[in-house]
Amino acid sequence: MYFFQTCSQHNAEAPNLEQAFHRMAQTEPNLDHDVSWFLLPSYWAKMVVALISFLCFANSYDGDFVFDDSEAIINNKDLRAETPLGDLWHHDFWGSKLSSNTSHKSYRPLTVLTFRINYLFAGGFYPVGFHVINIILHCTISVLMVDVFSILLGGLQFTNKGRRLNLAPKTSLLAALLFAVHPVHTECVAGIVGRADLLCALFFLLSFLGYCKAFRENKEGHNFSIFWVLVSVILGAVAMLCKEQGITILGLNAVFDALVINKLNVLELIQKLLHKDKSLENAGLLRKGLLFRITLLMSGGASILYIRWRIMGTGPPAFTEVDNPASFADSLFVRAINYNYYYSLNAWLLLCPWWLCFDWSMGCIPLIKSVSDWRIIALAALWFCLIGLICQALCSEDSHKRRILTLGLGFLIIPFLPASNLFFRVGFVIAERVIYLPSIGYCILFTYGFSLLSRQAKKKKILAVAVLGILLINVMRCALRSSQWRSEEQLFRSALSVCPLNAKVHYNVGKNLADKGNQSAAIKYYREAVRLNPKYVHAMNNLGNILKERNELQEAEELLSLAVQIQPDFAAAWMNLGIVQNSLRRFEEAEQSYWTAIKHRKKYPDCYYNLGRLYADLNRHIDALNAWRNATVLKPEHSLAWNNMIILLDNTGNLAQAEAVGREALELIPNDHSLMFSLANVLGKSQKYKESEALFLKAIKANPNAASYHGNLAVLYHRWGNLDLAKKHYEVSLKLDPTAPGTKENYNLLRRKLEQLQKKGGA
Repeated sequence: MYFFQTCSQHNAEAPNLEQAFHRMAQTEPNLDHDVSWFLLPSYWAKMVVALISFLCFANSYDGDFVFDDSEAIINNKDLRAETPLGDLWHHDFWGSKLSSNTSHKSYRPLTVLTFRINYLFAGGFYPVGFHVINIILHCTISVLMVDVFSILLGGLQFTNKGRRLNLAPKTSLLAALLFAVHPVHTECVAGIVGRADLLCALFFLLSFLGYCKAFRENKEGHNFSIFWVLVSVILGAVAMLCKEQGITILGLNAVFDALVINKLNVLELIQKLLHKDKSLENAGLLRKGLLFRITLLMSGGASILYIRWRIMGTGPPAFTEVDNPASFADSLFVRAINYNYYYSLNAWLLLCPWWLCFDWSMGCIPLIKSVSDWRIIALAALWFCLIGLICQALCSEDSHKRRILTLGLGFLIIPFLPASNLFFRVGFVIAERVIYLPSIGYCILFTYGFSLLSRQAKKKKILAVAVLGILLINVMRCALRSSQWRSEEQLFRSALSVCPLNAKVHYNVGKNLADKGNQSAAIKYYREAVRLNPKYVHAMNNLGNILKERNELQEAEELLSLAVQIQPDFAAAWMNLGIVQNSLRRFEEAEQSYWTAIKHRKKYPDCYYNLGRLYADLNRHIDALNAWRNATVLKPEHSLAWNNMIILLDNTGNLAQAEAVGREALELIPNDHSLMFSLANVLGKSQKYKESEALFLKAIKANPNAASYHGNLAVLYHRWGNLDLAKKHYEVSLKLDPTAPGTKENYNLLRRKLEQLQKKGGA
């Protein structure tokens, strides 16, 4: 047959393939038969899928680190070479100890390991390498989807030589393309933390394909390879070590085994169980080793979950009401209604991925509190569709339809279960990244629906053009969404139109503006965030900081006081409140605020630094030095604390101690020009002119536009008697800062001295 000569994976087996195809056709209709779609050889189909998936997300390759990337990558010490590799197995995804009360319990050591490799190869935090790996992973997964969908849609058939046949080349290509270009995947691909979902999906699919290999030598289902079943379990464990959803592949392998390998009729089995029929073996439960294989899968899954439970501890992660408000509702009815509404929104994102947002929490989706809320229609529509599909999957007389619908629903629902709030509370309302795996089920159902429509349609080409149009629209939407993920400014602003009620969106826009120095615009967004969520302590803290810098101290104090009242253990707000109180010269209150901050965060070097400044203002020099010393013990690279210690010791005449501290600091931070400058001043006063000069020149080389550096070097030369060099650096200093009074006075003294010397020389 011409069909297998062009489409099968192994054309040399054409005669055997014809026989295999005819055997299949006698038992099941072929899904490709009525579909008007592209017919390509397997390797060409995979090339097309790879190319199109690459085009969708290629423009994200040079994007920045955005949103959660900062915490998971930039601020994650587990990526640094100095952190022992063993720590990755005891820390969560964000670098916190799993035993910590603040840990999210997201145990993904293999994903963090890939971040660490990225960091080491790049020699630092350069996002290009991270983005490129994500794009490659998505392309690889999309290519694997061609094989996966050929099995799910066409069944599992092998030649006599153990080579798998692709019995649905057209529909498997269509389904793989739908998956490759789905815009909801943008967060996983363009957002670097989406690496967890990508790696999980990769090993998830490899586990499934490995399980299929167990039946390569299968003759009517009686023989299978225990080795490949165990490999599948191991790959499922690896998937889970990349992200929690990975464990669900073991359940899906069991479903696939029952439906495809054993051709189990679920409805018939249920009826036999209800009637206590003893002929269960005829129903296929005990035939062909199914029970043994399911036992292996269940045992493997239980062992993996137990080990993970032992590592992460028994305590659940701690989330707040703003993360997932429905889970904190007192009424079981309200919780159930809202969970189901969230499911309907996830389904809508798969059907119409136009409104996408980086965060759906904090008021983005108001709670449904009454059955009179019109949004009840959405969850009613969801369950109407699901029940209809389930009935068809169970009751249809067409075994082919039963198999595809059950597999489609299985791949849609089972990978979503960890994010469903059914077993434990999750830390989000909707997260586009968790739909990456469930979208496999959506693609199966969409493709099957397309094949049914094609069977009924008279003008099949028009239907094919419509689907091609959907693919093209999705490609353009992916490219647009990828460009929005390139920078935080674009990402956060894109969410304003999707979730205008989300306080976190306004907060992040404000923070981005503040980081760029646009404080006036930032204030506007912070105020809106606080208006939308009056208990948003982080927005209050950041707004209070800006008002403090603008010397609007009264309002800053009110905001920060409210923040610590709402969240008494908010250490950063306590510290900032102390800074404001210090500026208002309410020193006792400021000291109390600093110590409260330290009480709630034991290792808080910045707070010790600010406490030292307070003690210095009160002339409590010993206390100031102790506070700054604590800051440097907790954070050895705390340049400001080192500098203040050197300056205070210098000003109080303790030159030897100041010199010792300065040398200690430079050993730890050898390239800090401000420390070089401070130590150079001390050495100059100690008449160690040569060493002082060397440090001044090194500091000037690092920061040539600092007027004070040139001015103080000029003073050194002035004392040393190198008057020409002193004159040169005084002039450079005054050129950089003409208003510096001390430099101007010293320069005038030097000029008078030079004039006197000239007169004496002339006489």
